[in-house]
Amino acid sequence: MTSSITQITRGELACWQVRHRGQTLVIAEQGGQVLEYRQDNEPPIIWLSEQAAYQKGAGVRGGVPVCWPWFGGLTFNPEAVQQQYAFSEPPAHGLVRTLPWVLIEQHQSNDRIELALQPDPAQQPGEFPDVQLTLRITLDTTLSITLQNHNRSDNTVVISQALHSYFAVSDSRHVTLQGLDQKPYVDAMDNWHSHRQSGPLTFREETDRLYLQLDPILHIEDPGWQRRITLSTSGSRSAVVWNPWIEKSQRLSQFADDAWQCMLCIETARVLDDVLFLPPGETHEMSVSFVTNPL
Repeated sequence: MTSSITQITRGELACWQVRHRGQTLVIAEQGGQVLEYRQDNEPPIIWLSEQAAYQKGAGVRGGVPVCWPWFGGLTFNPEAVQQQYAFSEPPAHGLVRTLPWVLIEQHQSNDRIELALQPDPAQQPGEFPDVQLTLRITLDTTLSITLQNHNRSDNTVVISQALHSYFAVSDSRHVTLQGLDQKPYVDAMDNWHSHRQSGPLTFREETDRLYLQLDPILHIEDPGWQRRITLSTSGSRSAVVWNPWIEKSQRLSQFADDAWQCMLCIETARVLDDVLFLPPGETHEMSVSFVTNPL
């Protein structure tokens, strides 16, 4: 099986398409966003909206957006993150979702590429942390994504971040998420109150939870497609789990009214008490890999 990396376009966006060992991966230059990942003759692993719009300056619904240096709304982040910025209208999910990334390394066998964030020349001093951000994407027998932060400043930088992964499922009402039992979480649907998970998580309504103190392994069990997706993480002990369900789906952009049935988000993250304190000169890596096996 030959391997290749080619440049393609989706709408207004330049992308890289990687083929390796029966796997196909599409990454947008804008945001360094993984748009697609599938294995030959199998349902997709990463979900991408059928109504996705590929426009410059706008996020794409689905894939794996990079949220950095804060997650969600800035005001919902810990004070140590908030006090570093003074935006009148801070964008949701940080500063990098629509910025260009450049290809800085391509492995000889075409199974690994490394991207670096290209700073925004319009950004004013103090608006953007002096952190070198790189993204390493590897296709071995599965997909691995590593987000690396290197603090080039003289001060400790506090970062809230996420690899905002959308997963394709046969029917969200029938899947279970294993590995959360007895883990604490903050429920955005319950006025940000704290709870503790009991047993596996199933989806019966709009779900928006920030889980903490996690072990490195989670499983999505999908009986409809007779498969288990295993998420293996490092450099993170928190994750955001989200499904918009029926009513919110009707308000979302680039999202079909019934798309909640075929997706869910499990976002490898550093949020809430798990935010990253990065001293001067230090480097931190947060990684996640996705492995599929039959149930």
